[in-house]
Amino acid sequence: MDNKELIPRLFRTEYQKIVSVLCRLFGIQHIEIAEDIVSDTFLAATETWSIKGVPENPTAWLYTVAKNKTKNYFKRNSVFEQKIVTEIKYNSAINLEEIEIDLSDKNIADSQLAMIFTICNPCNANEAQIALALNLLCGFGINEISDAFLTSKEVIYKRINRAKEKLKEENIKIQQPTANEVKNRLDNVLKTIYLVFSEGYYSTSQNTTLRQEFCTEAMRLTYLLTQNQTTNLPETNALMALICFHSSRFEARTNENDEIVLYQDQDESLWNKELIDRGTYFLSKSSTGNTLSKYHLEAGIAYWHTQKKDTLEKWEHILELYNNLIILEYSPIVALNRTYALSKIKGKEEAIAEAEKLNLKDNHFYYSLLGNLYTDFDNKKALQNFQTALNLAKSASDKKIILKNIDCINANEI
Repeated sequence: MDNKELIPRLFRTEYQKIVSVLCRLFGIQHIEIAEDIVSDTFLAATETWSIKGVPENPTAWLYTVAKNKTKNYFKRNSVFEQKIVTEIKYNSAINLEEIEIDLSDKNIADSQLAMIFTICNPCNANEAQIALALNLLCGFGINEISDAFLTSKEVIYKRINRAKEKLKEENIKIQQPTANEVKNRLDNVLKTIYLVFSEGYYSTSQNTTLRQEFCTEAMRLTYLLTQNQTTNLPETNALMALICFHSSRFEARTNENDEIVLYQDQDESLWNKELIDRGTYFLSKSSTGNTLSKYHLEAGIAYWHTQKKDTLEKWEHILELYNNLIILEYSPIVALNRTYALSKIKGKEEAIAEAEKLNLKDNHFYYSLLGNLYTDFDNKKALQNFQTALNLAKSASDKKIILKNIDCINANEI
């Protein structure tokens, strides 16, 4: 593998590990110093490896250079020495010369866990937490994040910087969460990871590779939580199961033209059976205790969607899970999705009546669902709803699906 392929891959896998360790050492007030050192490390790799070739163990090389650059920074920077070293020495009870940059697997995992709870602090809005998580926890650049959010680089840059400044203002400590902090803040951490996953799985960005990497990173962060005793809780395992089940169908969701393939048209042979088995394992683990979170219910719905056969039992289970989800945490989108399951059990007429009560005037999915429900029941109303959906849809892939439905109805009417 040449530098052009290796360094981006290592950046994706190692950047966030080294940043987490250094951020924990430097503290939230000096987070940019940690980022600069890691960026300089990868720049050194690009320059050195292009001349001398790739070392036998490139990861170890990166870790060694990052350690040396950090120690050099300690020695030469008088401002750092005046403002930070005293605090580090006080907290760690060691001399400056003895400060060790610990890049062991255990310390990397501990540092990443500390960073997750720092970044997912409720002092920042959800969108700021997501952007900062993608940047610091997952190693995505400004360009990639702006692509996913379909917004400008300047907007994302400001969003990330404001989030950092807010953490500094609140003087948030980067440290291992206590049992009490886990209890009070795990919900917010899981919500942020869930939104990172959703940004990949449901993103309107046409960058399929990027979308899949968002999902992979959300899975990695959730798995990290399951490996720590304090955060390995039923709701964490439920979120892991949910991510596994949805990710198992990722390859089947788009065709060779990067167009969305609807669930009923997906090629089951493209589903990842290993991820389905993994999801089943974590769903089983999530059943311990008395906790029932929205992740449990959504994981259950996702599980039944990995059973392709269109049986009454399947849709009865899905409908029951949606009923419980609406009671636990109502949202119009959940209610909208429920109506499709309802149509499978009770028929289109009852589902249409339920759907029209929602009256989601600005949502193209609402009109698309009504279009589907009215198809072969009242094709005139089906076309009206599909046309409204077409007018509201923003992404090219959504518009193609709607136009295909319109064409099918028109073809059958001839």
